[in-house]
Amino acid sequence: MILIRSSVLLLAFSACVSQADPLPSPVSRTAYAPIDMDEAILGQLLFYDPILSGNRNIACATCHHPDFATSDGVSLGLGEGGVGLGLERRGDPDNMPTHRIPRNSPALFNLGASEFTVLFHDGRIEVDSTMASGFRTPLEDDMLGGFASLLSAQTMFPVLSPDEMAGHGGENNVAKAVRQGLITGSDGAWDILSRRVADLPDYAQRFSAVYDHIDTPDDIAFTDISNAIAVFIAHEWRSDTSAFDAYLRDPTVGIPLKAEQGMGLFYGDAGCNACHSGPFQTDHGFHAMGAPQLGPGKAAAFENNAHDTGRMRVTGDTDDAFAFRTPSLRNVMQTGPWGHAGGHSTIEHFLRDHLDPVAGTARFAQSSTARLAVRLPPLMGNDWREMDDPAARESIVQAAMIRAPRGLDAADIAALVSFLRTLDDETALNGRLGIPKSVPSGLAVGGVTAD
Repeated sequence: MILIRSSVLLLAFSACVSQADPLPSPVSRTAYAPIDMDEAILGQLLFYDPILSGNRNIACATCHHPDFATSDGVSLGLGEGGVGLGLERRGDPDNMPTHRIPRNSPALFNLGASEFTVLFHDGRIEVDSTMASGFRTPLEDDMLGGFASLLSAQTMFPVLSPDEMAGHGGENNVAKAVRQGLITGSDGAWDILSRRVADLPDYAQRFSAVYDHIDTPDDIAFTDISNAIAVFIAHEWRSDTSAFDAYLRDPTVGIPLKAEQGMGLFYGDAGCNACHSGPFQTDHGFHAMGAPQLGPGKAAAFENNAHDTGRMRVTGDTDDAFAFRTPSLRNVMQTGPWGHAGGHSTIEHFLRDHLDPVAGTARFAQSSTARLAVRLPPLMGNDWREMDDPAARESIVQAAMIRAPRGLDAADIAALVSFLRTLDDETALNGRLGIPKSVPSGLAVGGVTAD
């Protein structure tokens, strides 16, 4: 490994950077809120406990597992009705999933940082001081107050999704409540889950010890559960100790020569930082980049299509068609498959198609090679409706606003990949508290039964 340490090479790189955009400032400690460790440990148990799913078979960790860099290792996951983890996950023959989860499971790194004020691929929840709850969410004015952070508000929406954690129809009381539109209030889905947790003495004792306002199990609210989970996520997967972070704090420590070249491209001619800006390599904005669409799409129950128009589903603005939130690139080399639908299983292919969406979408049009590389657990259904439809492909490409670099070749892409590797953070990837050996419910940790 060749490191840049000499003053001559540092000066040479400085000359290069002077013609490009400046590097971001190092991540400050003030970017993160202080952590109460007892609250984080409580959140750890809840994160891995399937008690928060309708059928008590799926935990937050099922789709956001440390073994897969806080994602699930597949393009589109299987929620309710699935068994196992990652590519080993399969549909339960006695309870087959209706369809795949429509979007790739996002990573959880740095979501506790204060600059993250909008979440989900389409940004459907965001900080909004004009709302009584402090957040704009799909629940609108019915959103509860008491969520301590946007991350807290986000963590509990998957429990309401029939395909992710709630279950379908009348197969459990949570699913019934969701189907009837009963979310908040007494006997709503969130209240049902709160009572499940409160009925367990271990949880009841822990909540009382962590939160001053909880004297009895009846005082445990759904927001307390989500607040604890959010604190755990913020602590466990804080990521600011990568090689790139060390370089920003002290350039004399150096990074590999090829990574240095890739950094020059990233913040220079390649223009990556036009969207991947700031200390976490994201502008938190929404951009149509021409990523391939596979799977069921994000259609409403009454719709019969496989479209996913991204941000437009939230804003209703046609200018937002096929735009998705810019992901942070922390630990990006470990979080594949990449793209909002997980269409790419190698970062090199993703980068090439990212630069040329016309050729990129064409590769997935009845192309067995490109499709075979996609990581999809087996499930009946047509995952390629959009890519087989020339009009649908053209709509995706036409919406894309690609900021193409000047003449990137294979060597340039290799250099970019080398730079992206410097964003890996072993402390965050390994986690700080880890996976608990057991959870208070006595259910399988992470919703996965041991072999």
